[in-house]
Amino acid sequence: MADQVVAQWRAERPDLDPTPFLVIGRMHRVANALTTELVRVYNEFGLGEGEFDVLATLRRQGGEFALTPSDLSDFTVVTSGAVTKRVDRLVTLGLVERQPSGTDGRSRLVALTPAGKKLIDKAFAAHMANEARLIEALSPAERAGLERGLRVLAQSLGV
Repeated sequence: MADQVVAQWRAERPDLDPTPFLVIGRMHRVANALTTELVRVYNEFGLGEGEFDVLATLRRQGGEFALTPSDLSDFTVVTSGAVTKRVDRLVTLGLVERQPSGTDGRSRLVALTPAGKKLIDKAFAAHMANEARLIEALSPAERAGLERGLRVLAQSLGV
């Protein structure tokens, strides 16, 4: 499909180089397909993409599996309002709880409950198996090359 689009643009606008579409167009289509595949696994555990992200962020902290809402916002790269919505839903599901901070009486922490830890451990294992499945068409060398190229592109875009 991308090759056809580039050929059409070359015919219609020979003054422009349409070859960036071979990368950007494919990346966009792959990103959309990946999101669909990733969300399917999250949904198997009763989670949306945002809830999975919050639980995984808390789980990988170790220790008390807790962060302030502002730290959650920073780590998940969403607004404080989005974090509040996600945390509210997870509290309702019994997967996280709000606790007083041990260092600041005005501050609260968001922490995994035992049920939340158990669920994210299962969901994350399924997520890793799914990601491995999604890239199995690539050889180890292709994976490494793609990762290097995407790192350079992400850095150039400031993400």
